[in-house]
Amino acid sequence: MDADINFYFDPVCPFAWMTSKWVRQVQKRRDYTVDWRFISLRLINANVDYDAHFPPEYEAGHTAGLRLLRVAARARAEHGREAVAPLYAAFGTHIFDTAPDDYRTEGEVRELRGTRKFVEPILAEAGLPLELAEALDDESWDIEIQQETDEALSLTGKDVGTPIIHFEPPAGVAFFGPVISRLPHEDSAVELWDHVVALARFPGFAELKRSLREQPQLAAFGIDVDAVGKQEDWHGGSRRQKK
Repeated sequence: MDADINFYFDPVCPFAWMTSKWVRQVQKRRDYTVDWRFISLRLINANVDYDAHFPPEYEAGHTAGLRLLRVAARARAEHGREAVAPLYAAFGTHIFDTAPDDYRTEGEVRELRGTRKFVEPILAEAGLPLELAEALDDESWDIEIQQETDEALSLTGKDVGTPIIHFEPPAGVAFFGPVISRLPHEDSAVELWDHVVALARFPGFAELKRSLREQPQLAAFGIDVDAVGKQEDWHGGSRRQKK
């Protein structure tokens, strides 16, 4: 697919979701085409000891993300690349734009996201067959997801997270992020985009980064659009506790 933007996402990454909502804002104004592609945090960290390196709920969350990507990969194979955009939108809305679950632990909430109970209503909402949920346990899709993950990392290098955006592919440059915690207003979304693209188009530009981040303005974090999330240090881009 020839697209103006290739956007690599893991459906359980809150910053990828926030950036994707901004990209959709810009897409409406600029009539961009976006190819929504896969990158798996679980596969990136396949050789990492989660107990030693991450907060306790991360492995369940990253594993759920891989399981959701299997469903997305099957949806793409059987219903075309255009099926991914509404499916990712539905995943993100249910994961991040809904109020926190006060009846389950964080680990239980993240694990639930990789189940048929969670996925089947989302497939129905996206107008897709419920049998696509069978892909949750089908590891054969991991080959394709790994290939796309490797593709994304080949464009940026490996010391990155999600999302990865490839501007004006195939010749254009790709970067991790931009990581944003607040969704721009409609009238400033394109202006912010133009600044980012201007940086990306400069051949010598490599990185602009800080590890301090606000918690994103997402209902799942209990932060509404009029509030500012507390600042956290996302060591290594993922709150990893060790390198």
